[in-house]
Amino acid sequence: MADFQTSTHRRKWIFTPEQLAEKYKAANQRAIETMDKYGVALAKVNKDGSLSYPEIPKESSRPKALTIEEEQSMRVYYETKLQEVCNSFHFPHKIQATALIYFKRFYLRWSVMQHEPKNILLTCIYLACMVEENYVSAEELGKGISQDPELMLTNDLLVCQSLEFDLIVFAPYRSIEGFIHGREVPSFGLNGDDDQIQMLKNTAKMEVDKIMLTDAPLLFAPGQLALAALRRANQLHRILDFDTYLGSTLSGAHTISELVEFLDAIDSWVRRYKFPSDKEIQHINRKLKSCWGQSSRDKKSKHESKRSSNEEHNVPSHHEM
Repeated sequence: MADFQTSTHRRKWIFTPEQLAEKYKAANQRAIETMDKYGVALAKVNKDGSLSYPEIPKESSRPKALTIEEEQSMRVYYETKLQEVCNSFHFPHKIQATALIYFKRFYLRWSVMQHEPKNILLTCIYLACMVEENYVSAEELGKGISQDPELMLTNDLLVCQSLEFDLIVFAPYRSIEGFIHGREVPSFGLNGDDDQIQMLKNTAKMEVDKIMLTDAPLLFAPGQLALAALRRANQLHRILDFDTYLGSTLSGAHTISELVEFLDAIDSWVRRYKFPSDKEIQHINRKLKSCWGQSSRDKKSKHESKRSSNEEHNVPSHHEM
């Protein structure tokens, strides 16, 4: 059985806040350097995983790059879309979590200016289904959300390379099960009957869903994320004497005060989470299309989009996805 303590997940993909900020800054800067060199940031992904860039007239001025904060807003927007797609297919929590972690890791290396988040989102879900042994074909996935399956097949090698082929990830949902069912929970309970324990577990999983949309999965171990979710759920239902329960979970690696500090930090990430407004997304999307070299093309085809408006109701636009 895979062990988180000896995994590449723990060794290579858990960072400090300072390291994480530096990675986002570096990815943003690389995209700007690409625009300086090619006049556009968006790369074309070839079948062998290599990248190429379109020819942009030399006299064209360089598009205005997204800020690091604007990139963060776009990632937040598409991570929520990723959850919505997984929910629409009724995928298990594990697939959703794996796909989200793939998406987060991908954009540690790349900027949203370089690869369209919609395409990467779909590819991450496709790969997560394969890795978690819940295989769904690209055709079936594409048909279910009215998207071209070639988007997934074209980008799967690029995504795997960007993840350094570290495809086994650990999600907090399994830890929730272990914390609740791996011990005599009622002995710590105030009202620990079976129905209330199930309610506590369900609420904790919903709290994990919130945590997964923040940067916390790149900063903390899955078990710590699960404990933070369980604590938040217990604050609503008051089923456990949580201080006593927390002491029972210690394995010697951390003191109670250290563990509480981790949980408080995770709570802080959830409280600071902010979903961008429609106005913000529209503004960033206009800048992003310029970085992709699509502005002039969009203007030329404006009359075509009006003519095919019925089709657009069936196929999600970039903003809708």
